[in-house]
Amino acid sequence: MNGNETGAFTPKLDNVAIAVAEGGIALGTRLEGGIVTLESVPQGHKVALVDLKPGDAILRYGQVIGYAARLLPRGSWIEESAVVLPKAPDVDEIDALPFSPPARDLAFEASLDRELAGLSGIRFEGYRNPDGSVGSRNMLGIVPSVQCVAGVLNIAAAKIEKELLPKYPHVDGVAALNHGYGCGVAIDAPNAEIPIRTLRNLARHPNFGGEALIVGLGCEKLAPERIAPSCAGCQGRAAVGGGAAAAPAGASDIVILQEQAGFAGMIATLMAEAEKRLERLEARRREAIPLSELVIGVQCGGSDAFSGVTANPAIGYAADLLARAGATVMFSEVTEVRDGIHLLAARAADPEVRRRLLEEMRWYDVYLANGGVDRSANPTPGNKKGGLANIVEKALGSIAKSGRGVIEGVLSPGERSYEHGEGRRMKGIVFAATPASDFVCGTEQLASGIVLQVFSTGRGTPYGLAMAPVIKIASRSAIAKSWPDLFDLDAGKIATGDSTIEELGKELFAMILDAASGRYEPWADRHGIANDLVVFNPAPIT
Repeated sequence: MNGNETGAFTPKLDNVAIAVAEGGIALGTRLEGGIVTLESVPQGHKVALVDLKPGDAILRYGQVIGYAARLLPRGSWIEESAVVLPKAPDVDEIDALPFSPPARDLAFEASLDRELAGLSGIRFEGYRNPDGSVGSRNMLGIVPSVQCVAGVLNIAAAKIEKELLPKYPHVDGVAALNHGYGCGVAIDAPNAEIPIRTLRNLARHPNFGGEALIVGLGCEKLAPERIAPSCAGCQGRAAVGGGAAAAPAGASDIVILQEQAGFAGMIATLMAEAEKRLERLEARRREAIPLSELVIGVQCGGSDAFSGVTANPAIGYAADLLARAGATVMFSEVTEVRDGIHLLAARAADPEVRRRLLEEMRWYDVYLANGGVDRSANPTPGNKKGGLANIVEKALGSIAKSGRGVIEGVLSPGERSYEHGEGRRMKGIVFAATPASDFVCGTEQLASGIVLQVFSTGRGTPYGLAMAPVIKIASRSAIAKSWPDLFDLDAGKIATGDSTIEELGKELFAMILDAASGRYEPWADRHGIANDLVVFNPAPIT
């Protein structure tokens, strides 16, 4: 996957190439095969390698990304208006096909085994939890049941960090999970299960060690008991420090602000409850844990035409190594896999996994249609400026993060992998259905149990998460060089021939283990960058 001397990248089977050189390809440049560019082609954009008549298929990644909208002689710039969007793969047609077990690449599997064999007894240093989950951090989590308490929580969290944390050196930090849900919502609407499940599972996140503190106002529709980890299913209301009647099991997880003695009482109660948890968290220590207990997520944002040939395939190779070792790797973003669903369905471990993949695609098709849009609304102006002509091209590059292995399971938004299938945790490559928005996807993957995320970008974003480390990978060397204190890896070296997908994938694999073990601190964490959580709520707001 190397650029040639003229700066064009030409994969096999494709009838277009992308411009690799930072300045793009100038008018009149002679490419391999005697092709001469008929106009200037910006970096990342496509140039026709053959004469294309109107209606001819345009091939990238060996797949049809669209059809020529007009006559496009070879050497033409294939910009957005030149590409007619094809129909999305029909999920009903795929569903009607007889199921065939996924084809196995035995040579590739053997190569993964050889790599892992050189790392005998491979482990990472994590925190074991009573529920069987394993964390990459040791944090105090404070989870509101409603946005109304966010202002008080921010003040309390800052006070806890300044006054209490210095006494507990083995606690990594405090995360106040402020969100916009909880009141003014149709709490019993069918789709309300998604945000409620998300908040409940965020409170149970492995990095909180079972010690999350739930904070409610007292009059919200989402009763805090519904999201308290040790009070799932409790009815009625319980409060800490409020003099309430006999509280149900798990009541000590909950603080109700309306039952405190004013602002001073709220802060005093939150500080006291925080300190109790900090004392218990301080006793936790990292221990050597088999790699099969690690759960990570992969995501891309601000993607460009390089993402699918540099950063995402390198992530995919690392994902295959992790999955081969028994770890869980979640990939997501429904609209950014929708146009490659035929490729993913062919990798489904069994008929049920294929059914669930198609089910999540159908649900999202309806969700978008109800909003008056379809998947074509996904590409951003930045995606297009970076050379992505449409959602099909974007999706084919996005699914490269999922590697080449079998897809072992499917999770609905915010569903926790640890409880799926009678207590079994899904292992291997797992599709965790989420919207494509960076912030919503990150929130939902955290709820599903990831303890580390790998994030690729070509346009650049300072994205980060408070609850888990985020390793950032640049798809282009130019952005990596201009943001040296934000990117952990430069995958642009793959396009220029200075590295290979496998080499960078192995480097990423080692970095993932180091970050999960607390031995490597990604740039986003060093700066303390943490985006707000955005809970996916497709239910009505009343």
